[in-house]
Amino acid sequence: MFTLFHHPFCPHSRFVRLALGEYGLDLRLVEERAWERREGYLALNPAGTTPLLTSDGIPPIPGPGIIAEYLDETYGEKMNNRRLLPTTTAERIEVRRLMAWFNEKFFEEASNPLVTERIYKRFMSEQNGGGAPATDVIRAAKANVRYHLAYIGWLAQTRNYLAGDNLTYADLAAAAHLSAIDYLGDVPWIEDEAAKAWYARVKSRPSFRPLLSEWLAGVPASRTYVDLDF
Repeated sequence: MFTLFHHPFCPHSRFVRLALGEYGLDLRLVEERAWERREGYLALNPAGTTPLLTSDGIPPIPGPGIIAEYLDETYGEKMNNRRLLPTTTAERIEVRRLMAWFNEKFFEEASNPLVTERIYKRFMSEQNGGGAPATDVIRAAKANVRYHLAYIGWLAQTRNYLAGDNLTYADLAAAAHLSAIDYLGDVPWIEDEAAKAWYARVKSRPSFRPLLSEWLAGVPASRTYVDLDF
């Protein structure tokens, strides 16, 4: 069994949980508040970030990209046509490009600022960066969501899934980041029907159910979060 050190609203952690769900792997979750810089966690992952995947007999695996590559190397071939990282070079390049787009660019410009300001700061001490949300940061991140949503919509209009004909890591990465901010009601779904329809398809998959069932005390989910026909 795998153990995943994660935070429920960390978009990267959500991506890995979706991938593990698609692979049908048993998982034990351990919540980690990365900003606390816990000594025991730093011994496993000196970077101090989430997620981190562990299991007997293998070194700790840090970060969404490395975890995704490990899962493909270990279990991908058994998935046949449901493999999340395709077999041809061109397809693998495109999936990796979009994974980087969402796990790096979208994370930096939109999902991480919104989650940090609206969720993490509630639990941070002042010494660790807690306090009132920065409205200018939130405003800029919301504007960036529109840009990324339009790109997702364009991909969804030109392909069956974001990277091609089949579901891949690219879809899981985009959906993971959107899900974290959709909980907060910060995705303007009305602006792009193609992106909305694509997200509804991914959100309806069994791997998504554990994410949709988790709620944060004191921060109710948006109306669209659990609604599969939003």
